[in-house]
Amino acid sequence: MTHDVAALRARIPALEEGTAYFDGPGGTQTPREIGDAIAEALCAPLSNRGTGAASQRNAERHVEQFRTAGADLLGSDPRGVVHGRSATALTYDLARALAATWQPGDEVVVTSLDHDSNVRPWVQAAERVGAVIRWWELDPATGELPLAALREVVGERTRLVAMTGASNLLGTIPDVVGAAEITHDAGALLHVDAVHLAAHRLVDREALGADSLVCSAYKFLGPHCGVLAADPALLDELHPDKLLPSTDEVPERFELGTLPYELLAGVTATVDLIAGLAPGDAPTRRARLRASWEAVHEHEHRLHRLLEDSLVELPRVRVLSRAPERTPTSYLVVDGVPGDEVSRGLLEQGVLAPAGHFYAYEAWRRLGLEPDVGVRVGLAPYTSDEDVHRLVKALGALAR
Repeated sequence: MTHDVAALRARIPALEEGTAYFDGPGGTQTPREIGDAIAEALCAPLSNRGTGAASQRNAERHVEQFRTAGADLLGSDPRGVVHGRSATALTYDLARALAATWQPGDEVVVTSLDHDSNVRPWVQAAERVGAVIRWWELDPATGELPLAALREVVGERTRLVAMTGASNLLGTIPDVVGAAEITHDAGALLHVDAVHLAAHRLVDREALGADSLVCSAYKFLGPHCGVLAADPALLDELHPDKLLPSTDEVPERFELGTLPYELLAGVTATVDLIAGLAPGDAPTRRARLRASWEAVHEHEHRLHRLLEDSLVELPRVRVLSRAPERTPTSYLVVDGVPGDEVSRGLLEQGVLAPAGHFYAYEAWRRLGLEPDVGVRVGLAPYTSDEDVHRLVKALGALAR
């Protein structure tokens, strides 16, 4: 089954401007119907949740559909799907709630591969209660997270392991299932930052063995908000700060104030759009999502191979993404040219590939680039062959 990239591009107004976007890991361009769904929800009768007036029923429907869509997308239980303004905010909320169950001397494992939003919330929460931070170190030579290194830092006092599902800097996809086995054998919880993974692969929280994970809809064509998917039994054990009159039900106890119903509708529309990218008559949305992501993965994998095979012909360009299992993301440097200058040169040619550490601060430091930065090239479902050829041509001009 093939992915019709031309048909998808025709649904995205931003692409008409002509820029070749390789900043997908930082956020994707949005199809028109997602904006239409948001506007329709916002302009229709809308009140606080209830069952009386049409406006109340609309709000209730948007919440229920959001939870079901999130569950289908992430392979989880809708009773454990929580809305948040971002994945970072959701991780901070979860860290504070979990830290209330920790004791001085307990241990929390974080990785040096992660985006800082899956490092600092846990570090700061641990510091407040006297818990100890242990580092699961990446291998700078490969960009991987060796399971042997995890075994060295997990022990009887470990309460949580926080890891990435895919590196937003290098694209590395670590062995989450293997990490879950080690973590659970120690009696600890596993939290996964699936922000970058969910933009390229069908996520299955339960199959991965993650007790909780987060993602951001704007990384996969949707609106700017975050989604937490967790085991409802875990959420039931946690008691975050909330207003006294507000419900203590799960998952609502983790959502403060009135929800942005229009963004919830946008997330649902995004999941439906992705599920419809591959033609077919699969009986469930989850099955349609699987078919669509498989087609997108085949398309992105082909283009990524085309890109990296072409970069081999540019001797001054070094790709620092080396893990065998990766998303279509390459972190690269041009020898002798500062990363910011490379990015500006590409933009002058109509190619957007930003330079920076992209909040994967610990990984960037361990790669030895400080104070310089590399350029991140990330493909998205709407990336075309022409985009890749334009990028390679522009890099070739800069690397002469």
